Amino acid sequence: MTDTMIAIIGGSGIYEIDGLEDAKWQSVDSPFGTPSDQILTGTLDGVKMAFLPRHGRGHVHSPTSVPYRANIDALKRLGVTDIVSVSAVGSFREEMAPGDFVIVDQFIDRTFAREKSFFGPGLVAHVSVAHPTCPRLSDACETAARDQGINVHRDGTYLAMEGPQFSTLAESKMYRESWGADVIGMTNMPEAKLAREAEICYASVAMVTDYDSWHPDHGEVDVTQIIATLMGNADKARGMVARLPALLGADRAPCSYGCDRALEHAILTAPEKRDPAMVEKLSAVAGRVLG
Repeated sequence: MTDTMIAIIGGSGIYEIDGLEDAKWQSVDSPFGTPSDQILTGTLDGVKMAFLPRHGRGHVHSPTSVPYRANIDALKRLGVTDIVSVSAVGSFREEMAPGDFVIVDQFIDRTFAREKSFFGPGLVAHVSVAHPTCPRLSDACETAARDQGINVHRDGTYLAMEGPQFSTLAESKMYRESWGADVIGMTNMPEAKLAREAEICYASVAMVTDYDSWHPDHGEVDVTQIIATLMGNADKARGMVARLPALLGADRAPCSYGCDRALEHAILTAPEKRDPAMVEKLSAVAGRVLG
């Protein structure tokens, strides 16, 4: 058993955890750069918690400039075992209406201007992201959301686009009709991939704010409308987060889906060929298997 530590990575509209005890903002150094912001830590119902504003307080990072590697590395250094991503999305499905939440289980990664791995020359690894989210953690998020009275949908596919612009109408129709995506956002990739490399369980809670641009009755995305829906979603999200400690508990057994052992057979570089500088850089992310 280890201590559970839940991290909430808050997207647009989510900037705090209600009821956090012994709360303090702290800076965490990472060899992958400076995280988006300081990290808020404390306890909630006896469970360790951390909160990281993905875009920084005041929304200073675009989806492309978010320092994803530094963020995940910093959370790993704090002892985080479980990450819940909370982010705003557009919907490709009539039934996934603005104000609803979607528990994501799959991604289509269309980003192209971001560093997507902790590994590289001198220390090569390949992890499986066939199932990029943790079902155990997703179950807890679904239960917490339903207990909060949120209309929640399970098992959606998230199309991650580079942004910062919203989709063209042609793209929106393609993603919805040909590719089978359910929601669209700009921030869960490479975040989910990096969490897997860092052996941290990851769940994605997508908060629907709009219908993207495909919907004939809604037209193009309106930022004013999105912000209004965001505020309501943020209140719901904080209520959901408040229920997670009781569901996950303070003591944590190994993940039954193996998220916390993703690097077990992933590193291919022979020990004698590993770059010492890379080994040091990955001391938090991969220290368990590098020794």
